[in-house]
Amino acid sequence: MHTMWKGSISFGLVNIPIKLHTATEDKDIKLRTLHKTCHAPIKYEKKCSACEKEVAPEEIVKAYEYAKGKYVVLDKDDLDKLQKENEDKAVEIIDFVKMEEIDPIYYDKCYYMSSGDGGNKAYGLLREALIESGKVGIAKIIIRSKEQLAVIRVYENTLVMETIHFPDEVRKAEDVPNVPAESTIAKKELETAILLIDQLTTAFDPTKYTDEYRTALLELIEAKKTGQEVVTSKEKVQTSNVMDLMAALQASIDNTQPEQPPEEKKGKTKTKTRKKVAKEA
Repeated sequence: MHTMWKGSISFGLVNIPIKLHTATEDKDIKLRTLHKTCHAPIKYEKKCSACEKEVAPEEIVKAYEYAKGKYVVLDKDDLDKLQKENEDKAVEIIDFVKMEEIDPIYYDKCYYMSSGDGGNKAYGLLREALIESGKVGIAKIIIRSKEQLAVIRVYENTLVMETIHFPDEVRKAEDVPNVPAESTIAKKELETAILLIDQLTTAFDPTKYTDEYRTALLELIEAKKTGQEVVTSKEKVQTSNVMDLMAALQASIDNTQPEQPPEEKKGKTKTKTRKKVAKEA
């Protein structure tokens, strides 16, 4: 597993040399853009908006636009020095908190943490302390020129670091448009909705969920590649904007109820038939 950051992390007087490894991967299918006529890849050249000339990488500088059309140019050496000074610092755990106190909206990216040279004992100490206390650590770290707030926790016997957004990076929920302020749901509708939730409640098993769009896209690509004919249904599903909430909830509940075994259905039919015959007699 590729190491993308090396450093150390500390809590109190305990210092732990660590390495970070990306814990997740993007499995999106990358599609190229081609010229429709000759099927050659399209190039995206970097050109100056003023002189219309193509710009070489060594001619490009970074700057901050503090007003429209006005920039402060930042020298690469200054940026590299600033980044180096902060990356060389040990990452210190600032606080310990309960994980349930952190809303999932703050979470960003996850990294596995492995022990660096001579850090096995300290690594194990932090891991066991987090497990026994039921807490997670809050720390700051600079990754790729950006200071990150991070949560340090245990996942399957491995320490993981999850970067989280700073509070000012999370937009306010009250700014979301068209959110109903008051609920006008009837008690019966709420009870039926809760019944549906109860019927659909199960233990979380991530292996049961798959990316159906990615699978279908890969199948389409493979079919095109091998020269197979791809047929797509042209039937349009009729939808209505008017929906009876109770009818929809009840239909959902009916769809989630387990189907009765054929033997049980057959037995019930026979019983009903016998009662009917006895009544007629």
